[in-house]
Amino acid sequence: MNANKIREEFLRFFQSKQHNIVDSAPIVVKNDPTLLFTNAGMNQFKDIFLGNKEPQNPRVVNSQKCLRVSGKHNDLEEVGVDTYHHTMFEMLGNWSFGDYFKKEAIAWSWELLTDVYKLDKDRLYVTVFEGDATDGLPVDEESIQEWKKWVAPDRILMGNKKDNFWEMGDTGPCGPCTEIHVDCRSDEERAATPGAELVNADHPQVIEIWNNVFIEFNRLKDGSLEQLPAQHVDTGMGFERLVRVLQGKTSNYDTDIFSPTIEQIAKIVGEKYTGSDSKEDIAFRVLADHIRAIAFTIADGQLPSNTGAGYVIRRILRRAVRYYYSYLNYKQPLLHQLIPDLAKQFEGIFPELKAQTDFVSKVIREEEEAFLRTLERGLQRIDDIVQSAKGEISGKDAFELYDTFGFPMDLTRLIASENDLEVNEMEFNDEMKKQKDRSRAASVLDTDDWMIINDSQTSRFVGYEDLFITTNVVKCRKVETKGKKFYQIVLEETPFYAESGGQVGDKGVLRFGEEEFEVFDTKKENELILHYVKSIPQNLNQPVTAQVDLTKRLHTMYNHSATHLLHAALKEVLGSHVQQKGSLVSDEILRFDLSHFARITEQELKKVSSIVNENIRENIAVQIKEMPKEEAFAQGATGLFGEKYGDVVRVVTIDPNFSVELCGGTHVPNTSLIGMFIITQESAVAAGVRRIEALTGGEAMRFVFERLNDHKNIVELLKNPNPLASIEKLIQDKTALEKKIESLQSREYSQIAKDLAQKAEKLGDFNFVSSILEADSADALKKIGFNLNQELENFVAVLASDINGKANVAVVVSADLANQGRFDAGKIIKQTVAPIIKGGGGGQKALATAGGQNVDGLAEAIEAVKQEVTVIV
Repeated sequence: MNANKIREEFLRFFQSKQHNIVDSAPIVVKNDPTLLFTNAGMNQFKDIFLGNKEPQNPRVVNSQKCLRVSGKHNDLEEVGVDTYHHTMFEMLGNWSFGDYFKKEAIAWSWELLTDVYKLDKDRLYVTVFEGDATDGLPVDEESIQEWKKWVAPDRILMGNKKDNFWEMGDTGPCGPCTEIHVDCRSDEERAATPGAELVNADHPQVIEIWNNVFIEFNRLKDGSLEQLPAQHVDTGMGFERLVRVLQGKTSNYDTDIFSPTIEQIAKIVGEKYTGSDSKEDIAFRVLADHIRAIAFTIADGQLPSNTGAGYVIRRILRRAVRYYYSYLNYKQPLLHQLIPDLAKQFEGIFPELKAQTDFVSKVIREEEEAFLRTLERGLQRIDDIVQSAKGEISGKDAFELYDTFGFPMDLTRLIASENDLEVNEMEFNDEMKKQKDRSRAASVLDTDDWMIINDSQTSRFVGYEDLFITTNVVKCRKVETKGKKFYQIVLEETPFYAESGGQVGDKGVLRFGEEEFEVFDTKKENELILHYVKSIPQNLNQPVTAQVDLTKRLHTMYNHSATHLLHAALKEVLGSHVQQKGSLVSDEILRFDLSHFARITEQELKKVSSIVNENIRENIAVQIKEMPKEEAFAQGATGLFGEKYGDVVRVVTIDPNFSVELCGGTHVPNTSLIGMFIITQESAVAAGVRRIEALTGGEAMRFVFERLNDHKNIVELLKNPNPLASIEKLIQDKTALEKKIESLQSREYSQIAKDLAQKAEKLGDFNFVSSILEADSADALKKIGFNLNQELENFVAVLASDINGKANVAVVVSADLANQGRFDAGKIIKQTVAPIIKGGGGGQKALATAGGQNVDGLAEAIEAVKQEVTVIV
């Protein structure tokens, strides 16, 4: 049975049990501050478990894209080393929201595995929760009794809290679970050691295949448990493991999920994959795994970057590049070549990659090209480190190679051993811990348990129609982060728009009687709308007046509707390939990121701006309707890749022939209210992504008046009604003067070099030149050094200067001495000069420079170099 058929059988089986098949949520998480990526199938249903949202269907089933790069067995550096852990994986799951429970979940699990997939019952074991005295939880007798209907008692094993009590996090929904394990060993191995002894013992062939979680508790911040109002089922079965078992393989990478990609890699690099533990075969597995994580996260809207989720993707991509560069001896971009076939492989279940094949490929290629250049610099850097190392590479240097240049510890260790060096791994681990601690401290959010004020289960947004209402508080909690304390309030109804879809959250006030509290932000946590305030009244159980800042909301609406006009205009001018890749809509500015692989020309920007302003002047009515998702797409509505849309969507139309988009944001009733639209900047954001920044309404008018005023002042200053001609003349004059200055400086540097050559001191068979000069830049010292080569042979020169209170030193070695290997300017600068002037530097064998804080150390540095070269003689 091939992988696609196995997935299809799972979905159809639970569909026959009245489960609704739902799409995978995007792999990139939005509106949940606790997660960067979807790491479990239940993430998209979190609000249902928390009681914040009513399920549309009490039974659902899907295959969810997940990403894990940390935690037990999910260290990124270990992926590819073994044969069964991954960064991205599919989680097959079925859920019951307050409907069926243990009896049905257990029976259906057994039916699917043994009747449909035909797994050998003699190879299966199950674990159940043994109870926990600390939490006052008894043994899960109900699960035991249900399992006894299907398996022998000796195959029902007891599991502790770590293995058989599932928790979403430190707080939140949780409950006991029952796991199904399969023994994939040979009959001889099974006869020698019973599989029961190897369950949960990290044996690579005795593995968990399915976990049925019975969510019935909520973990509070103080560690106690409270019973949830309803009991839920949350199951997860790793698709890659299931396919491996059903296809009789000993490695996930030997299944038809990964084998097509591995075969393609083998063709590209001209090597053969054997499935061994060699570095070359590990590289094959790393690439086959990582390309999926990279491709699907980019397709879901997360571009590689230097922060947050984007940094994680960049790390994964760079690890893959390191492996093919170092172990497959492939020195050009490779990963992007895998995208078309990968997209075709998954188009039936995850069509978003197929729809963006060109875009994703180009983004990956540009990232690869950039990192390959970085790798080259890293190899130069490690060469410098090796040359100056005394017995070992320090942990700090190893960490620099890891963090800046992407070198894994095993690569640094390999290069060190080739040069008879050790690596201080203890110091490296300390540096790694410091980085993780810094990252953790920057992102930690300490939240108290919710104070329940009213029993209402709703938190309804009414801000499309009303900006001023009277409502009640549902719940409230205190939050601390980065030393700051504030409160989050949930209201029964709210006019405040929560940050979403690029639009910032509303600001305004909450009034409790005579007390007024500023709402400084509004955000979503899953489906909850959270109002951020710095303090709260003593009595929250009273009516509250919620009032949105009307001015800020209006200006935000101008910008949001203008963003839709901009999107449509860009498609018209640049082409249908344009897709929104991010946006920011506030009361002050709009920012729009789009897929496009060339700089947008001034001519194109003018045309786009003209189209937007024309639509504004035409006073077009902005029509907003809710309709079924399929109907919206049939009408030509565009949505965003990476967004999870419900069955009913909100459609914003500005002329059916121009702009029809799915959008939950706030908009003007007609386009004329926007007033004016002006593009202020166009720039590159990432590979294949351009950014446009623009202003509307009053901000656009202010921008125009400021530019007109600037123009008036320039005309007056230049005393010419045609200032462009005057400015061009000034630029020409400036260029001519710079050339004259450069010519004069060249003569001066040449004369200084001649004077220094005449004062050269003979040290054995070479000349030594030294001087503390008056110079205006470090570049001047280098140019004087170059000129010395015209005046002198066989020399070492040390040229120093106090430049604006900073010590600057250049060491120059004549080409003949450098080529002979007698003296190395780079080593002299790093080992001798830099420590004395309390700075740093580097360079080549013939020329190197350093800068530092200790100006008083210049003479000492010169003398130290002289002593060093004298000793070498």
